[in-house]
Amino acid sequence: MLRAMHYSPLVNHLNEAPVSEESSDEDDKECETCRSTGANESSSNSDLSAENTCRPPGINEDSCEPILSEESKVLLGEQIKQISMHFPPRLTACTWTLEYSTMKHGTSLRTLYRSMHGLDCSTFIVIKDTDGQVFGAFCSSPLRVSDCFYGTGETFLFSFSPELQVFKWTSENSFFVKGNLDSFAFGGGRGIFGLWLDGDLYHGRSHTCDTFNNDILSKTEDFFVHVMEAWALK
Repeated sequence: MLRAMHYSPLVNHLNEAPVSEESSDEDDKECETCRSTGANESSSNSDLSAENTCRPPGINEDSCEPILSEESKVLLGEQIKQISMHFPPRLTACTWTLEYSTMKHGTSLRTLYRSMHGLDCSTFIVIKDTDGQVFGAFCSSPLRVSDCFYGTGETFLFSFSPELQVFKWTSENSFFVKGNLDSFAFGGGRGIFGLWLDGDLYHGRSHTCDTFNNDILSKTEDFFVHVMEAWALK
């Protein structure tokens, strides 16, 4: 039997530092930083790229006991434990702090960026769409405005459909994460994205992309957000 999830009364404060305007160059272009990002990643990442599994080999479910600052309105306790097993080992029993929620903070990408300003940790995005589908992404750094793709090979996409599927980095390219004031995206190649959301955090789109070789995360390519949460993992 799974142990009950633990919640600690951590306090979440939004940093109101302004977000600067960035250029919206063609999303599929790779800057010099993007080419070098992930160069130090272990070759084992590519071996895991095609795995869509609920539990990585050698990970004991009982060792994954994350602590949440408050209850998630999207994920159930069992789902939290399942997805935690796919985090890097340093984060399998980390504290999740809710930095942003559409239910608490409204639907604004600018507010999401402000909530993550000044953070220096991995982040986790989870979405429940209007069809009831649950999916999202893990990122090794906070979301931010950028003029090119950033992130590392630890980044992955996932979907509960209804069983957990995890889509790891394929090493095909380094198009991990990119954001401007109008949208943000995970994964890319050939002009399409693994997961894309507009500036209102309401309309989204998912395609199979070269970065993760993922299935479409939502039931259809276009989806509408019902609830979205962004968690800081420390």
